[in-house]
Order: sequence, then C-alpha cells, then structure tokens
Amino acid sequence: MARATRGDEGKGNAEDGSLHWADQMARECRRRVEESPLLKKIVKEKGHIVYDEKTPSGKIHIGSGRGWIIHDAIAKAMKSMGLKGRFILSSDDIDPFDKMNADLPPKYRQYLGMPFMDIPSPEKGYDSFADYYFRMCTDRFEEFGIDAELESTGGRYRKGDFNKAIRTALDKAHIIDRIFEELYGHPLGKLPFNPICEKCGRIGTTVATAWDPDREAVTYTCAKDAVEWAKGCGHTGETSPYDGAGKLPWKVEWAAKWPTVGVVCELAGKDHFAAMGSRDAAIRISDQVYGFPPPYPSTATKTGKGYEFFTVGGKKMSTSKGQGIGFSDITGYVPANMLRYLLIATRPHAVIDFDPENGNDLILLYERFDRTERVYFGAEGANEHEKQKHRRIYELSHIGTIPKRLPPQVQLTHAGVIVQTQPTINDAIATLQELGNIPADLTPADRQYVTDRLLFAKRWIDTFAEEQYRFTLQETVTMDLAPKEKEALYTVAARLKERKWDEMSLHEEFRRIADAAGLPTKEFFRAAYLALIAKERGPKLARFILSIGAGKVAKVLGTIG
Repeated sequence: MARATRGDEGKGNAEDGSLHWADQMARECRRRVEESPLLKKIVKEKGHIVYDEKTPSGKIHIGSGRGWIIHDAIAKAMKSMGLKGRFILSSDDIDPFDKMNADLPPKYRQYLGMPFMDIPSPEKGYDSFADYYFRMCTDRFEEFGIDAELESTGGRYRKGDFNKAIRTALDKAHIIDRIFEELYGHPLGKLPFNPICEKCGRIGTTVATAWDPDREAVTYTCAKDAVEWAKGCGHTGETSPYDGAGKLPWKVEWAAKWPTVGVVCELAGKDHFAAMGSRDAAIRISDQVYGFPPPYPSTATKTGKGYEFFTVGGKKMSTSKGQGIGFSDITGYVPANMLRYLLIATRPHAVIDFDPENGNDLILLYERFDRTERVYFGAEGANEHEKQKHRRIYELSHIGTIPKRLPPQVQLTHAGVIVQTQPTINDAIATLQELGNIPADLTPADRQYVTDRLLFAKRWIDTFAEEQYRFTLQETVTMDLAPKEKEALYTVAARLKERKWDEMSLHEEFRRIADAAGLPTKEFFRAAYLALIAKERGPKLARFILSIGAGKVAKVLGTIG
C-alpha cells in the first residue's frame, strides 16, 4: 500500500482563521483579555488560565473527561497563538462527603459530612479518599494527551489563597443574599462560609451564625439536623475562617476561584448553565461581590452555554451514583486516541451519545478517524474547507508527536477478520503484509500502530461486535448444500491450489465459477459462507479466504460430502 507524506501545511493555529471550536474559543478569550486592563495584568503575571474542577466523590465518569479534553484543547489552541495557555484542573477535595457510593464498605458512613481530603483512601498507597478517586483519572492523563496542571482546592484554602475572597464574601454577605433573593426568591439564609467543626471534623453539618470583622472570627454550630445525610455533633464554637478552617458554599466558591486563580476560561456541563443554575449565581457574585469579569463563555450579565452531555447508550452518567462508564475504565471500550478524536471532532454544544456495545458506533468512529488522517496526509482528496477542518482536528486530537507520513491503516472490520483467522498478532501482521494491506517495510512506530489496531479489533470481536462480524472457521463442511453449490465449491478448492491469487483476481474467478455452475452470484457466495463459517453471510469472500490461507480453505472445502 502506498504511503502518503505530509505536505507543507504546517501546524494549524488559531491565527489562520481556523473555524475549529477550540481556536474560536481561544481567539475570543484573547479578545476579552485585550479589552480588560484587569485581565491584562493578571495574564501578564499568570498566563491565560483555562480552568476546570471536579469533586472526587467517587469513580469519575467519562462525562467529566469531555470537559477535561475540551479545556486541554482550548489551552493548546492558545499556545498555538503564541499565548501562555495553561489548563489547570483542581480537585474540590474540601467538599463534604454527602453520599455513600456502592463500592464503599459500611464503615465509611462514619465519615459522612467530612471533607474528602480528610477521609482515608479506600485503597492503600493514596493520601486520602480524594487523592484516590482523583488520581484514578489523572494518572492516565498522558495516555489521553491531556496536559494539565493539577491542584487541590483544599490545598489552596490551607495555603491561605482564599483568605482575601473569604473576607470579602463575609463582609458582603448582604450582597450575596440579595443575589440569591433575585435569583431564587429567598436569601442564602446563612453566612457564606462553612467552618470545619473543631470537635468532629465535619464541614457539611456546620452553620456559621455570626461574623466579627474586627476580630476576624466566625461563630458556628455543628448542627445535628442541618442536613439529612449527616449528623452534626452539636458543638458550638468560634474560629478564624482562614487557612483551611472551612470553605465557601459552592456557588460562592465558584465565583471566588476566578479572581483567586486568575481564570479567563472555564466551561462546564450544560446543567450548571441552566437558567437560575449555579453559573447564574456565580457570575453575579463574581461581578457584584469580587469585581471580577466572569470567565469565557460568561459575562457579568450573560451566562453563556455549557457543553452538552456525553451519554452512553442514551443514559446520563453520575459520579456519586456510580452510573455510566468511568473515565479510568473507558479504554476498555475504546482506545484513548479514538476517544480524544471523538471529543475534538465534535463541537462542545453537540450531544454525544456513544455506545461501544453498538458495533456501528465503533466502526463509524474508526472510519471517521481514518478519513481525517488520510486527508491530513494528503492521501485523500477534499475541498479546502474540509482539508482545514480535518487537519486541525488531527493536530488537536493526536497524542504525542505527529508522524511524518501516513501510518499504515487497517479498517476495523478487516482487522476483526484478520484476528479471527490468525493465531497471533505477528501472524496477523504478516498476513496483512502478504495481502498488500500494509507495507512490507514497517518502521517500529508503524508496527506498533498496526498492533494497537489489531489488539483493539480482537477486544471488539470478543466483547462488543455484533454477531455478523464474528465467525468460526469450520474444520469440516457440515451444512447441506445443493449439487450445483457443491460443484462450484469443489472447483474453488481446485483453483485455490493452482496458483497464487490476489483479492481482485480471486473475486473475478468466483464469478466465472458461479456462471459455469449455473449459479446466481448471490447463491454462490451464500453457499461458500455456509460451507466455511456456517452462516449465510460473512466478510468479503476473496479477502477472507486469502486472510485464512488458500491452502487451509481448500482443505476445508475438500471435506464437502
């Protein structure tokens, strides 16, 4: 198979008018910074920060992974513009443990209401409950091409990073109350701070009742009935709100993070962006309490749009309920590079419903990826708009260094046939080379590329593929065949022994054999599949026979009674 080399298109970037969503978002973020003296000053010191956060309350599902790849792509687009794009992902590990996960032992009930960072890990080798579930995903970021700076929200509180924002929120609690009244018809109803109880260590059960700005002290009660999911100890005390002694409520905290960290871009799932949702509250608090411009895609008056859900088989996923496919488990269903491609090629505002157990979803995904790769390397024609689109998708979705020439491609369905006809991956590669499907002179990188495709094809066949893609080669022909069918297949067996065939010439020979036997072509192929795999349909027959080996097939057909 001929290999195309990459032309002179060079690295795509957000400067060349690229219409890819990541480049458009990066350009919009740059425009906002250029128009804001405050953001200009922050960016000069910290760079263009693209931010995301996740509460590590359990196994994190693939829907969160969509956000991580979206933010990673935006940061990469910023870098291609010459900006200092930084994707920072924070673990909201100071949030309270408010629900038992199905995979936790009953003893964990004693920790309900405590910050995740203060709860022991379910597995050895991790610093805390939060560390375990967060690292379950982040330890695999390199595999997905995600370049993120990782941090702890609780760590920021304990370092004092939020001290200024906490003081501001407590001093302006009346403004926060007014915002809540405007949005929800009632004030927040408490001071905007949740201390960690000095007696029992819980944060989900405490209520701050008074703030002394001169002494900078908060009076609080660890209420026994503050929430349904945890019981407070009843302790009443007084504490400084600073240096990790507690946290801001979620909607206030979200707004406080933006000036504290210096965020210029942060998307989230569309549920957060719903009318009167958490983003609505946060942008108002950011503007009216902190005097900070809310990050893209929001403004002080407009919420913007969050990204759509990533559903599996039409089902929304939930971290706390343990529903859906976990981010750390997804490569059991689809390779990391294919998942990244799917998310980069799909606009954030489009719903993704991907079901690995629906064979067509995987087949179409591989076909889309292969076409993008061929267009990128100039091996398949496309108009200029299509070329630009596919090139940019390939650049932003590729993991690692982009190769200098088109890697050897094998269709997923064909790879599935090969792995069912050959005993080892090395035998499968040798068969593909013999058939001319891949070059004889594979580089180590090429060989690994083909190996990865074959290994996943085997997993697909063994686990997800529909029955039409699975088969078992018969050792002897057991199906009843008509005399004309037997005559034709006897001839096939003889012809296979006569010479070395290629796919096209063998296919044409089948037509001649069928005509000579007085069989319609459709009936000839049906008879061949019944004889070889005991099914009426199967893979392309000539390619299939050559994949198995002409001699082996001739031997099977020789058993026709």
